Amino acid sequence: MAALGRGSRLLRAAQALSSAPGRGMAAAAHEAGGARLWRTLTFVVALPGVAVCMLNCYLKAQHESERPEFVPYTHLRIRSKPFPWGDGNKTLFHNPHVNALPTGYEDEN
Repeated sequence: MAALGRGSRLLRAAQALSSAPGRGMAAAAHEAGGARLWRTLTFVVALPGVAVCMLNCYLKAQHESERPEFVPYTHLRIRSKPFPWGDGNKTLFHNPHVNALPTGYEDEN
């Protein structure tokens, strides 16, 4: 039992030393080059990444794709009650070229 008491005193002493006020050496070392590291990462990783994403969006916009053929599946485009805007048959962000109505594409009728 005495060994347990001595062990707990040693643990408390070690904990008191490790929780001393102030910052440790690792925190001081991290602050010294932190701004330079993030500035370098911004210019080397983030900005080229944004440029690649912009190029991808531009190239996708240049490519004209044909829309898929309309297939009147019974489980898709179910309208149990009309939408509260417009004629009640079109979704809020309806695009007549991409989004089909229950009867088919608008410009095919």
